[in-house]
Amino acid sequence: MLEERAASFTKRSIKTAAKLAGLKMTVAMCDLTTLEGKDTPGKVAYLCRKALQPADARYDVPPCAAVCVYPNMVKHARKFVGERDRLGRTTSRPDSFPLPKVAAVATGFPSGQFPLPTKLAEVRRAVADGADEIDMVIDRCAFLAGDHGKVLDEIAATKEACGPAHLKVILETGELVTYDNVRVASQLAMDAGADFIKTSTGKVQPAATMPVTLVMLEAIRDYFFATGIRIGMKPAGGIRTAKQALHYLVMVKETLGDDWLTPDLFRFGASTLVNDVLMQITKTVDGNYQGAEYFSLP
Repeated sequence: MLEERAASFTKRSIKTAAKLAGLKMTVAMCDLTTLEGKDTPGKVAYLCRKALQPADARYDVPPCAAVCVYPNMVKHARKFVGERDRLGRTTSRPDSFPLPKVAAVATGFPSGQFPLPTKLAEVRRAVADGADEIDMVIDRCAFLAGDHGKVLDEIAATKEACGPAHLKVILETGELVTYDNVRVASQLAMDAGADFIKTSTGKVQPAATMPVTLVMLEAIRDYFFATGIRIGMKPAGGIRTAKQALHYLVMVKETLGDDWLTPDLFRFGASTLVNDVLMQITKTVDGNYQGAEYFSLP
């Protein structure tokens, strides 16, 4: 039933002005990410530039939601994206678009197989260097062994170490085996203080799928009904086309409502998605496609 329900969202038809609005919304929800051993300050600067202005100004495309990097690169991303004010918020651009956030993966990404003190030290350092958001990974070994208390305690400790930064909790759903496990892990993360729950690291297949994302969205919905607290959602990995992204937005709208159709509560972890969306935007505005070579690589 879950898979049938998820498949139904792919049959919605979105055209003209609504499609263009959805495409621009998608760009505003993307976390541009570089998580490679060969990352350099120059590559991070390049990614930040694309996040700040994904397309020519005449297309009125908003900046991306965030730039996500390893902890060692946070200080460079902070420099290129812009400084935060004394309340810990990023300043705004003259055109009223908010600046992208700086996000850092932490807690022994992607395995999570690090001692807790090491994980927490990594989080504190990233926040001190200027991270607005921390993307942590849960200990899947502990979860699959049934030690849910340990998983909850580590998330809660990480949330405390984040201070003013928001916490995204990566479940790595491709390793959780069943939809029931995804639901339980989602509940644990929210109970422990997660601001977002996230499907995947992007290093394991399968990554984000619509049925898995639907499980997590329904967990968020039920948590909201029980507590009144809005938790964000981030599918990551495997979402590559504008068409797929619009299907996800439809699913969010029909499961959680319009309140979640904002970068504050929904993100895409899909750097390769951005250029396909930009190609669709230029097609909608200009009436013809531009070649892929006209867009910088994410």
